[in-house]
Amino acid sequence: MVEEGSCGGEPYALRVVGDSMSPEFMDGCIIIVDPSGVINNESYVVAQHRDEYVFRQLIIDNGKYYLRALQEGHETLEITGLRDVAGVVVQQAGRRRKDRKHYT
Repeated sequence: MVEEGSCGGEPYALRVVGDSMSPEFMDGCIIIVDPSGVINNESYVVAQHRDEYVFRQLIIDNGKYYLRALQEGHETLEITGLRDVAGVVVQQAGRRRKDRKHYT
């Protein structure tokens, strides 16, 4: 399922802090976030939640939007919609996320 939504702008890099997205994204790894990326169910995204930005996997379920950590023991967060998504993760530390974006 493809959802429309993007913030526009240039891609940027962030460093992952913490273990909430391991083992896929380890503490300290660098991720590339594309604000214009296509948002899909189960995309890895940076989104705003309660006045801060978090890195999680987006889950779209029955018209509701959730941010899920990959590591057990972290709370699943609900967001109001795609307008809270600041960008889609398209690459990490030398590994391109080909399942999320096409590269030439």
